[in-house]
Amino acid sequence: MAPSLKDFLKRWAITTVAVLVAANMLAGIHYDHWLGLLIATLVLGLLNVFLRPLLLMAVVGLLGMFNVFLGLRLAILTMPLQIGLFGLLLLALNAILLLGVGQLVETFHVEDFRAAFWGGLIIGLVTLALNSFTGSGHARVSFQRGQPRPPARKDRDGDGPVIDV
Repeated sequence: MAPSLKDFLKRWAITTVAVLVAANMLAGIHYDHWLGLLIATLVLGLLNVFLRPLLLMAVVGLLGMFNVFLGLRLAILTMPLQIGLFGLLLLALNAILLLGVGQLVETFHVEDFRAAFWGGLIIGLVTLALNSFTGSGHARVSFQRGQPRPPARKDRDGDGPVIDV
């Protein structure tokens, strides 16, 4: 099997499990049968690939225009508020995409924006956990306790430290 197909199937399975968890936890999200769930997660994945970047650019553009309007001093002072607002806008964007899937797929139902908002949050958290557990995607969660950081290494040319991420 080709590596790109294998990666696609892994991501699709993770998204399907995440939507399944959200559908079982929330009363406002449900599906009629398994095929509807699989089609809905495929459509959600396609929307995340093609539509989500455009919507993210629009959100970042709006926040950038807001910063230009505020000016440098106020923009710096309101930075924590803007970061929180950006996070809420990302959750709202997830909810809008989930509502869109509910409109596009007849056998997958999302009752209202509240259900879509909480469903998007649950799907995001479950996807993050499963991607981190399986090593797929770019999500990594790491916990370290009580271990001091090793000193920064020098790179081969001796120009400066190498940052391991």
